[in-house]
Amino acid sequence: MTTGRVGGLLRGPGDPRATYLELFFDLAFIFALAQLSYALLTDLSLSGAVDALVLLLAVWWVWFTTAWITELFDPQRPEIQALTIAIMIGVLVMAVALPDAFGGQGLVFAGAYVAIHLGRELFLVVLLRGHELRCTALRGLFWFGVSALPWLAGALAPGTARGILWALAVGLDYAAYVFRHPTPGIGRTPIAQLPSVAEHLAERYRQFFIIALGELILVTGLTLRGTGFTAYGSIAFLVSITTTVLLWRIYIYRAGELLSAAIDAAPDRARLARSVSYTHLAMVAGTVFTAVGAELVIAHPLGHSEPAWGAVLLGGPALFLAGRAAFEYTVFARLSRGRLIGLLAAVALIPAMRHVPPLPSALTATAVLAGVAASDVARARGRPPEVPSPPT
Repeated sequence: MTTGRVGGLLRGPGDPRATYLELFFDLAFIFALAQLSYALLTDLSLSGAVDALVLLLAVWWVWFTTAWITELFDPQRPEIQALTIAIMIGVLVMAVALPDAFGGQGLVFAGAYVAIHLGRELFLVVLLRGHELRCTALRGLFWFGVSALPWLAGALAPGTARGILWALAVGLDYAAYVFRHPTPGIGRTPIAQLPSVAEHLAERYRQFFIIALGELILVTGLTLRGTGFTAYGSIAFLVSITTTVLLWRIYIYRAGELLSAAIDAAPDRARLARSVSYTHLAMVAGTVFTAVGAELVIAHPLGHSEPAWGAVLLGGPALFLAGRAAFEYTVFARLSRGRLIGLLAAVALIPAMRHVPPLPSALTATAVLAGVAASDVARARGRPPEVPSPPT
């Protein structure tokens, strides 16, 4: 394939918007995140939380690497559409296996994950013959081949060994990206080829966070249906929906609105894009924990609370606020006092909620988020809109 023909596959500089194909692809992640919430709900121990984190990192990495592909290449081209849809099918297989990934479905989950990454890179190696981007695909093929070993070995290993091997595998995947895939014979990925198209990246990150909120709404609605609309269950439903609205409000104001401008203004756009990826991962993780809390509080609003329940009900919003504070720093190079106070309050209140029924705990978490949202409004009143000023 000639360089000119490959050039026709690239996304044009005047076409930064996300496409319907990318939105269609994201739908698979509503199911994946819902399955992740279910897996966490069945094991609210520390080891269960660590296992859920490993699975979330794997799911996020499939989404992020696909967002990178649809940033570089035109999603309207049949080759890229076929690749994206194939990855979506792989995500659905991962999602089906996810709740039992540390049980009998480990090989299905790991096999789908490895097949997605190796298949994508192999496809691009063939597609990009004669173009400089082919080396980027070769680097990915090498490093995902390396991480495939602990992924597949972990799928065949029992108990704790699986968790250790999978943590090593996902750590390799993330570390390879951080260090730009140093590969024998072809070196590292040039910084110019890292994701940094401001408007497209910003839109994709916002869309994925909305997907996470969609999963929270899905879990909330399905749980309410299972309660038969009991009085306290309905109150808990309203509290959970209020929490969802507050998460959206705190996210979007104002760093979420200005993300594309911040990436444009950053002296190192690729570095800022990487930082934004990690902050969104933390916010999505907090939203998944919040979804677990919503299911608990709607199903057992005044029931006996297990020690881990309070940690989930307040820990989810706390993790979201931690990610949101870091996100704010990447856009404005500062941390707002209201978010820090809200984060500290949520963490400090977790021990007090250990034996409090779920509904009062959920109300406490909602009050903390409402306080953060109110502080945003008070801080902005009478002041001109801020402009992004990312850290140097």
